[in-house]
Amino acid sequence: MSVYVELTREFNRGRVRVVLCSGQACVLHRLAFASKDGAWMLREDDEALGHVLAVLGKRGARYRFGAPLDVRWLAGGWSSHLEFLDGDVRVRTDFFAKPPRLAADDREQVWRLAESSPIPFTDARATALMKMTDRERDWAFVGELARLMPDARDQLLFSRSARDILQLVAEHPDWIRELSATRPLLARTTDGLDTLETELDRERRRAMHANEARLERYAKASRNWAAIWSEVQRELADQPLSAAHSIMLSRASAVLPMTVVDEEGP
Repeated sequence: MSVYVELTREFNRGRVRVVLCSGQACVLHRLAFASKDGAWMLREDDEALGHVLAVLGKRGARYRFGAPLDVRWLAGGWSSHLEFLDGDVRVRTDFFAKPPRLAADDREQVWRLAESSPIPFTDARATALMKMTDRERDWAFVGELARLMPDARDQLLFSRSARDILQLVAEHPDWIRELSATRPLLARTTDGLDTLETELDRERRRAMHANEARLERYAKASRNWAAIWSEVQRELADQPLSAAHSIMLSRASAVLPMTVVDEEGP
């Protein structure tokens, strides 16, 4: 059993508080052998955060650069990053409450499915949304996850294969008008394989640039926090996690905004 599955069980003891996501979800979907980090979607309530911090504290976890593990920042789309040693292995843990690209309905569906799973991890659709990053390597997972989706409509909305899309369109031609409003390239399926492949590349690049812009907004908002991070790290050194967490809250409150807003909104 991996340390990430073990942690998920500990985090969820007595109540579902977290759902394993991203790279580790790909492992559990059998699309990867391993992932170097663990990422969890976390409930936005103080009990859940307190329980997770207690579990990590027993393992000697330390904060990495990021937001405090606190409802106020997580509600604003920030993520929290901690790490600890498991033998000789450095275990990195990431937590967020509002994963990028998952709307409120998507998050509600994640929690509904989690309640009936012994080891909750995101389904193929939610994992695919999380993998639509600015990293080229993540997009191969999106395509493979699309093939695991039980709903053919979702396969059409997420597939990265022009051939797969054309086959699905041939089987369900009446869906094109409905789904092309959500995924415009589906309207180009009558233009042939080459055109569709070009549109798939264009769609991926737009999504990558959108994620780069999102990350830049958060990087800009955290510049003052980054400027004092080395100083904060010295304060956190050798402190138990409970004390380190209090220091994080105190120091971040002064310089790290809880929400990130630009001209398009939060």
